[in-house]
Amino acid sequence: MAAWLSYIESLHPKSIAMGLDRVQQMLSRLQLQATPFPLITVAGTNGKGSTCAMLEQIYWQAGYQVGCYTSPHILQYNERLRVNGAPASDAVLCQAFAVVEQARRMEPTIALTYFEVGTLAAVWHFIKTGVEVAILEVGLGGRLDAVNAFEPSCTIVTSIDLDHQEFLGNTRDAIGYEKAGIFRTGVPAICGDPKPPATLLAHAAAIAAPLICLGKEFNASPDQSEWHYQVQQQTRYTLPKPALLGAYQLNNAACAVSAVEALQDRLPVGLLSITRALANLKLPGRFQIIQAPDSGTKRTSVILDVAHNPHAARALAANLQALRSDPASGLDGKTYAVFAMLADKDSGGVIAALKDHIDGWYVADTLHARGAWAKDLAEQIAGLAPASTIKTFASADKAYIQACIDVEACMDADENAKIIVFGSFFTVASVMQILPNNAV
Repeated sequence: MAAWLSYIESLHPKSIAMGLDRVQQMLSRLQLQATPFPLITVAGTNGKGSTCAMLEQIYWQAGYQVGCYTSPHILQYNERLRVNGAPASDAVLCQAFAVVEQARRMEPTIALTYFEVGTLAAVWHFIKTGVEVAILEVGLGGRLDAVNAFEPSCTIVTSIDLDHQEFLGNTRDAIGYEKAGIFRTGVPAICGDPKPPATLLAHAAAIAAPLICLGKEFNASPDQSEWHYQVQQQTRYTLPKPALLGAYQLNNAACAVSAVEALQDRLPVGLLSITRALANLKLPGRFQIIQAPDSGTKRTSVILDVAHNPHAARALAANLQALRSDPASGLDGKTYAVFAMLADKDSGGVIAALKDHIDGWYVADTLHARGAWAKDLAEQIAGLAPASTIKTFASADKAYIQACIDVEACMDADENAKIIVFGSFFTVASVMQILPNNAV
């Protein structure tokens, strides 16, 4: 498996190369021009993974065979390709990669990117397995992403904000247009951003995509331990709050339920299936609260969150503020951050969003070609929050170990202190690898 991943990473000189030509050529070679099952395409700056997981769980609870393709992974590539919630085995992935590679080598040879190979392999496997519905998460943008080479039965854009500006543009309008590229004429389109850019709305209208928007045609109205899914301001369902924590998850859940409603004629789903799915949902690294036991008698609360752009950081800040304002949470004490990012992300924007919610920073190098150096991040933190306590480390796992030691030492003074691990998927993965299995 490792050899295959290394090989497909070497096929194209760039890790990201936008465009659909290569994948469209491969569709005919692999006979993937049309899928025999409904396909839901999910794009957005943040919330894509959560929305995909909700849809996956809803359809599985309803008794369907469900395929789900997401990215990136946290610990193993196998997480990206799931059938009925189970990650693909190494044998399944190797077979799918081999089929794609055989087709790629037909004359003339096509230079595919790592993501393009993975996307083609996923859809080929879903067809071979006989799934009844598939959910595909867009990797980057939408219009020129490999996932957009496939024809969807329903499309979702969860949110629009600044990220990947070097590929998508420097404004929400530019990024909104790119994400709206997944819409199709006559195909249900859903937007979960409370203030969608004019470009997204205009593109949907220009191609006659039947678009519904959060806050207009549908809504999520919270009510203590439950929430109301509303259509045209009328409650359609009363549902349990998603097991995934964070107020923003209601928007994602509303998008998922809207997609289920749009496909009811083809894939009937009852209220009980939606209820069970939201109540039982699990997704690592999305404001995931765990208890990490140490060698002594104390237990440190740890929160894992893959927030890696300002939009996600603002949502994380809101979650931390909610904990601090709620003594009943048992997590209203000081917050210590284990923090590392990629160098091509807006680290300044992330730090600015969270600086007032962090009591101490444990900053690490990211061990990746695109990784930011801890010393550079520490300088940014010092500039934005001069009174901060900052320590730097060679890796996130080392930063986490020291944070645990320091927090445990002061637990008598602050029993409700917690450690938040965030900044990238790599950061969360580095720490998850040293946590006991039962802690995660």
